[in-house]
Amino acid sequence: MDISTIVGVLAGLVIVFTVQILEGGSPASILLIPSMILVFGGAFAAAMAGGVLKDATGFVNQLKKAFTAKVTPPTQLLDNVVKLAERARREGLLALEDAVKTVEHPFLKRGLQLAIDGTDPDELHDILHAEVAAKKKADKAGTKFFENMGGYAPTIGIIGTVMGLVHVLENLDKPETLGHSISAAFVATLWGVLSANIIWLPMAARLTRLSGVEAEEMELVIDGVLAIQAGSNPRLVAQKLRSLLPPDEMKKAEAMASSKKAA
Repeated sequence: MDISTIVGVLAGLVIVFTVQILEGGSPASILLIPSMILVFGGAFAAAMAGGVLKDATGFVNQLKKAFTAKVTPPTQLLDNVVKLAERARREGLLALEDAVKTVEHPFLKRGLQLAIDGTDPDELHDILHAEVAAKKKADKAGTKFFENMGGYAPTIGIIGTVMGLVHVLENLDKPETLGHSISAAFVATLWGVLSANIIWLPMAARLTRLSGVEAEEMELVIDGVLAIQAGSNPRLVAQKLRSLLPPDEMKKAEAMASSKKAA
């Protein structure tokens, strides 16, 4: 599991509460349940109103994905594809029938099965790329919900502050409570800005990044499957797939290939 999101969000919250303490305040003074309910609940409701029900019902799954998604090193995927290419070159494409059952990557598994079933290369290319495009659209919709929450949260917080100030004006005859009431009124704005910039917008950025990584993996798989289907030389397959990796990952892949040759 990639823990960058968990660490980032927790670190942001810890910094906010630490600064609150260093300035002589109490963490309890900003942990006001009514303000938090208004900001979090209001932002969610506003985002739901601006989308479709499917976006809202998928919120928990997207949240879980943002926190717990596992990022597979592309070098590992490349190595698996090359091994399959070597076996297909040595024993023929149909020999991969048994190997497909042990493949863990679902997209690679589907692509290989289509190739083994004798799907025309052009059709296979179109089918797999259509799946990539569909995934990007679905991921974009999930990300958009978090972006909307990040956009609405600060304004919802201002609404909470105005509501609090209205309550303050209603109690001007009680000057001893004015300080506490005014500070409590501004807590809603604090949570609106804080939740947008430490939680919702980073979540949206995280999901966008994950979507990009997964799409890159799928593109690598497509090229690999098509090369396997064409019976390409495994060394050429490895070289072609390495060229699709980011520079740092390409160096790792080349280092791994060199170490295997030396062994």
